[in-house]
Amino acid sequence: MRIGGLTSGMDIDQLVKDMMRAKRVPLDKMKQQKQILEWKRDDYRTINTMLLGFRNQLGQLKLTSNYRARMVSSTNEEKISATVTSGASQASYTISKVEQLATAANRVSGQVEISATESFWSQLKDSADVKWEKGVAETKHSQVKGSQIELELNGNDIVPGTFSINGKSYTVITSGEPAKEQVLIEDGKLTFNENETLPEGSSVKIDYALKEKTVNHTLGKNQNMISLGKGALSSLSVTVGEGTEAATYVWDGTDNNGFGVIKNGDDVLGKVDLANGNILLELPSEELPEGTKISTTFSQNFTYFEIGAHTSKGEVNERIFVTGNESLNDVIRKVNDSSAGITMFFDEHTKKITMTRKETGKFAEEGISEFKLSDDMDSFANKILKLKFEDSVETDGQNAKFTINGLETERTSNTFSMNGVTMTLKQTLATTDPPITVSVSNDSEGVVKTVKEFVDQYNALIDELNKKLNEERNRKYLPLTDDEREELSDKQQEKWEELARSGLLKGDPLLSGAMTSMRMDMSSTVETNGLFRHLSAIGITTTKDYLDGGKLEINEEKLKEALEKDPDAVENLFRGTGSNDSDRGVIHKLYDSVNGSITKIQDRAGRATSTNQQFALGREIISVDKNIASFETRLKMQEERLWRQFTAMEKAIQRANDQSLYLMQQFGGM
Repeated sequence: MRIGGLTSGMDIDQLVKDMMRAKRVPLDKMKQQKQILEWKRDDYRTINTMLLGFRNQLGQLKLTSNYRARMVSSTNEEKISATVTSGASQASYTISKVEQLATAANRVSGQVEISATESFWSQLKDSADVKWEKGVAETKHSQVKGSQIELELNGNDIVPGTFSINGKSYTVITSGEPAKEQVLIEDGKLTFNENETLPEGSSVKIDYALKEKTVNHTLGKNQNMISLGKGALSSLSVTVGEGTEAATYVWDGTDNNGFGVIKNGDDVLGKVDLANGNILLELPSEELPEGTKISTTFSQNFTYFEIGAHTSKGEVNERIFVTGNESLNDVIRKVNDSSAGITMFFDEHTKKITMTRKETGKFAEEGISEFKLSDDMDSFANKILKLKFEDSVETDGQNAKFTINGLETERTSNTFSMNGVTMTLKQTLATTDPPITVSVSNDSEGVVKTVKEFVDQYNALIDELNKKLNEERNRKYLPLTDDEREELSDKQQEKWEELARSGLLKGDPLLSGAMTSMRMDMSSTVETNGLFRHLSAIGITTTKDYLDGGKLEINEEKLKEALEKDPDAVENLFRGTGSNDSDRGVIHKLYDSVNGSITKIQDRAGRATSTNQQFALGREIISVDKNIASFETRLKMQEERLWRQFTAMEKAIQRANDQSLYLMQQFGGM
């Protein structure tokens, strides 16, 4: 901090500021130059953003679907409806007879003698009709890698006869070479017979049952309950603690030992209450703090059945595991969510299950059921769900049969595609009924809409470029200096900067070059091998006002007429993809021109992620920054020199004052 003028009485600080203000004029000009460069850079980038958006839209306009819009009509929508894709050919289809509609196969079971909501274990615990197994049913998904499946399994831990992949059953072996329909499980990897190798990278669904499962838990704060996530337990052991201090308790399956297993009647809910029973006989609850390790090993009562159907993809089979704690509603939900191709529901009134294949049509050979069920007549599906043949009634699926353009044919679905036209049969049609015609024609309105949108986007871009090229340059308004900002309000500063930024790209050669290229592309000749070679021939011309800068206008009637006369020529005029420039459509030419302009502007002004060294304006800014830094160093040295000079003056005045005082004292003493 400097304090000057104590001796001379002069305002040294203000004197230095005034003297330095004149010297700072070149620095202010350099800062203004830098600001103008930054504004130009930002304006270029704004234009480039618009060009990028337009280029993306041109990329979409290269697609065939924009120019081959089709419309389809049916003479009787109530009986036959249709939709069409852009690739459909113009054609007419006459359906003179629909003998039958496609239906899905279904089977109605015999009367089911159990409740749909109560657990199977509570109802069938002692039933001879259910082959209850002991284990833990699991379902996992994995991928085939190197002709193997990596799955953390031990073959000896799997309940025999329960292993299946994508619904197909396999016999598990733990050593040797797997034969057909065998799988080797060794070191957690599954290997198949060389003739049954699954496709590399394919996803598989694996169903199996472990003889028992171990789950580790860590107690939370004040936690006395553990959920195993499985019900209908058949065995359970609980280990509290770790190492030599661990205590293990084994449930004997009854209520007599007070083990702490939570039950609801005969249903074991798969929850362990640590605050009751033998577990805490020697370990009171206060000795089971947060973080105590608990290990549980358990198995459950379960069974399973096979179910599937003949489908358009071939035979589909699924293994459905049924645990004792599940109900009929749970099993129906499992079947509906599986890939068995079947839907089920249970009717409370008749006590019967209806099973319907998801696909319509007939896929099985004559005399063979459309559904796939276990051959074991004592299986769960037959004994409990009553789906066996003598208890159930099956209705075969049937194909849709119809005559189209004089050809009698069939489809497995009532909705089918033909040459890009998707038709849906809704009702039968007798030969005595009037034939129904489905006609495909050009959707001229759709193409006109696409062309109008393109012209609007082109005109919007031209308008913005025109504004920048013709914007008035206010040369008397330069960027504000720091001193000038202090004298203006925020609103005044904003208005000043708006005027100062105006016209920075006036007459810019990059922008005018971009506009010229686009105008040339729009007026170019395209060899279409058809009636039209110029946009003007289909009603697209430039406006008569030269101030518009080459904006386009459309004669819609002429465009529609061109689309009716030669739609292929119109398409090629826009998106022709010939090897020569004369064969290439306007959109391709325009895309290349816009892309070239984008590259040039990026070389000039960079992108948001660019560093200053990577583009021309940035390098100019770096140069100005160096000049500013150098000039500021010189100004600082000049300011220091002025302060030294004024300080020396102050010291000289002080010495003169001291001498004067001394002389006065001497004369006064005489």
